[in-house]
Amino acid sequence: MSSTAAPAPVNLIVGADEFLAERRRQVIVEATRKHAGNDDLPVEIRKASELSAPEIIELLSPSLFAEDRIIVVWGIEDVAKEIVDALEASIKDPAPGVVLILLHTGKGRNKKLVQSWPKLGAVVTSAEELRGRELASFVDQEFQDRRVRVTPEVSNLLVEAVGTNLRELSSAVSQLVADTHGEVTVKAVKKYYSGKAEVSGFEVADLAVNGRVADAMAAVRRALQLEVSPVLLASALSGMVADIAKVAENRRIDSRRQAAEFGMPPWKLDKTIKLARRWSPGAVARAVQVTADLDAGVKGQAANNDFAIELAVRTIAELARSN
Repeated sequence: MSSTAAPAPVNLIVGADEFLAERRRQVIVEATRKHAGNDDLPVEIRKASELSAPEIIELLSPSLFAEDRIIVVWGIEDVAKEIVDALEASIKDPAPGVVLILLHTGKGRNKKLVQSWPKLGAVVTSAEELRGRELASFVDQEFQDRRVRVTPEVSNLLVEAVGTNLRELSSAVSQLVADTHGEVTVKAVKKYYSGKAEVSGFEVADLAVNGRVADAMAAVRRALQLEVSPVLLASALSGMVADIAKVAENRRIDSRRQAAEFGMPPWKLDKTIKLARRWSPGAVARAVQVTADLDAGVKGQAANNDFAIELAVRTIAELARSN
């Protein structure tokens, strides 16, 4: 046995993102193999609906030959009660030498298991779909895992260009790192993804909060023509307005010392401070409400996402210009 920390005997991966779920599963498998000192420790993957209760009991019983193993059971969200009961018994009393990985989308008729099984001892790992700034953070981490440092602009632009599919984003990061020998810049992203990357949500947001109404409207229409996701456009606008609101309440800020406190690098905090000085408290409050309404709209409440985006961009740009 290795001296590394022992893996949890029961692991519950919750979320509908298949790519993230697979990533989480692989992390647990690798950690288990490392702890066991066996890179070939067997992994058995089974679909819950294709198992009977007796088969689950047998599958999760101690090995006659005291062999360690990893069992993965997926599709738990809609299986019958007897299957749930059999799995639950194994969670309450895990077999020695067995690491169980359960995959649940977080939905379906067995949604309550997401809350009840952790109370019985299952260790939860999230595979929920990423949204907004989480996508850029994912891209940042993908670059870091490849020992490449990039600017926030690179990560944000790549999300705008590629979209929200994590598998495609990860592949794009790998391609950029390989083709640029680790020198990934905004110019490189635009070169490889020249279509949708021509106009990013952050460029639209920057024009809007600086009060450049005509330029902001032209940019948002171009972005929509290039099929940049309305959700990403809304996220960029909301993020920039939220940053202004953060610093608007406190005009005496030391960007070097307080960057972490405001969740921005010093250069961005400096830029936001200068921008916020041009916004009145009333305009900031109105802009925050506009972006809150927009976020709700693009997530299902708006009849027309393109119109909602254009209206929000125009409103915020006019608010900025009127200060």
